[in-house]
Amino acid sequence: MTSRHDVGRARKPQNENGIATYRRIVEAALDVLATRGWRHASVAEVAHAAGVTRGAIQHHFKDRDGLFTAAMQYVMDERIRRIEELRPAAGSGGERTREIVHTVVDMHQGATFAAGLHLCVAAAADPNLTDRVAAMELEVGARGFWAIIELLGLNGNDPTVRTTVQAFLDSARGLGLAGMLNDDSRRRAKVADRWADMLDELRDRRRE
Repeated sequence: MTSRHDVGRARKPQNENGIATYRRIVEAALDVLATRGWRHASVAEVAHAAGVTRGAIQHHFKDRDGLFTAAMQYVMDERIRRIEELRPAAGSGGERTREIVHTVVDMHQGATFAAGLHLCVAAAADPNLTDRVAAMELEVGARGFWAIIELLGLNGNDPTVRTTVQAFLDSARGLGLAGMLNDDSRRRAKVADRWADMLDELRDRRRE
């Protein structure tokens, strides 16, 4: 089984300066990947964007593939933490559900989503990347799924609940793809509102 260490091939820093450098590198890697695409993104460009030497990158990452996959692992971990942080900040009832749904939909917009899409497309065509990226997607997808189940107070063992929540997550990805092609923020907000209503209705129906 592929471990998270194998997925990212990164040496995680232990001190404050190392953590700050690591963060700059992965954020720069995401920007480069989003703008240049997998084929043209280079370690040299990441080093320049992060304001570090190539040696600093090699200290943290085994190779180019490890750099970009670790960058995606990092941002996906941050995405899950953002969902989990909704717990104390959220209100109650429909407004709570709406906040959660809109947050998840918004996470599938912008440069970070574009970087992830580039990585997935590259992994589909590169056997050396396929297993690592698939394992990363599977792990993060499961974590996000169960975080949403818990936040919404749904029964994760119910087949209808599981299918509906997964359909919502798939829809969020689709909205992210549409958002890369044109500004559909108004339509996206309406779709997110409808998902919030459906998830609330599902929870209320199961409690009856």
